[in-house]
Amino acid sequence: MLVFIPISIAGHFLEWNPVTIFITACLAVVPLAAFMGTATEEIAVVVGPNLGGLLNATFGNATELILAFIALKEGLIEVVKATITGSIISNLLLVMGFAMLLGGLRYKKQVFQPTAARLNASSMNLAVIAILLPTAVQYTSGGIASGTLQKLSIAVAVVLIVVYALTLLFSMKTHSYLYDVGVAEFEESEGEGEAESLSKSEDTSPSDEHSEHKHGKGFILLWSGVLLAVTIGVAIESELLVESLEVATESLGLTALFTGVILLPIVGNAAEHATAVTVAMKNKMDLSVSVAMGSSLQIALFVAPVLVIAGWIIDRPMDLNFNPFELVAVVVAVSIANSISSDGESNWLEGSLLLATYVILGFAFFFHPVVEALSQAS
Repeated sequence: MLVFIPISIAGHFLEWNPVTIFITACLAVVPLAAFMGTATEEIAVVVGPNLGGLLNATFGNATELILAFIALKEGLIEVVKATITGSIISNLLLVMGFAMLLGGLRYKKQVFQPTAARLNASSMNLAVIAILLPTAVQYTSGGIASGTLQKLSIAVAVVLIVVYALTLLFSMKTHSYLYDVGVAEFEESEGEGEAESLSKSEDTSPSDEHSEHKHGKGFILLWSGVLLAVTIGVAIESELLVESLEVATESLGLTALFTGVILLPIVGNAAEHATAVTVAMKNKMDLSVSVAMGSSLQIALFVAPVLVIAGWIIDRPMDLNFNPFELVAVVVAVSIANSISSDGESNWLEGSLLLATYVILGFAFFFHPVVEALSQAS
């Protein structure tokens, strides 16, 4: 599928049909995501699942941030907002759902760190509150001035960025021992069970041990370079997506709401899909859940606030006043994801529940009677 990279670029310079460019650019992201997943997993062997998940989420969301920023410059404000909420929903339901389903089909029960899950749940609840309040102010004030709403959104964005920095400080510095102890306890207790003994013996085969020994710290720079190159490639394809977005989606009969909430996040989250599902099928649910939930947190606590501030700087003002139905979908996604992940265990049925919720929301957005222009010039 690497062939779609030069095809999409050639289509751009040869001025092909926008639908063709849009589709080939989407397909070009897939092999790049596969390389990103491989590189992240190699680095995670050395730095551990928490930092490995953070690294993957950072590079994956860097692509989404670039895509959203390009759309923001083009004045596609409503599409950018829809992409933010859609990315949160996609990571919590689609990515984690597929990971739990496919991992659960191979292993009867999979375990992950409940401390991280509870921390992510609390942080996601705060993020939901933060994006709910500006919309609530708009609907309860009888018509607040756009400038005032923009100032409120910037203030909220600053708070969210501070909270994101604090969560990183807590999980990776001041209280990192909680995560390490939790992982050790899980490995020790689950190692006594028969089913887990079987999966553990498979994961710690001589070939795997040799692989972990072979891929030492000397490989971090190599795989970091791969991640950087892949991210640049995905950024180029993202720009092609944005350029062909308006005409292509209109030709395909898709609305701005459905495109932003469902279609673009699926493409943008290809890296998270590849990595989370791959490591889940290898019974590494700590890394899988860290990738899925960590990516959602970064979207809510970092990407969205950065876009609000960037829009203010480049004179493309974007506030946090979202479509109410988008907020309902985010609340539903966060609620069921927190409920399923709170016990630190997963199985194929829980993955199916997450996927079913995503499919229902997808149908709802597809049939939602919202007719908006893709271009929202300020």
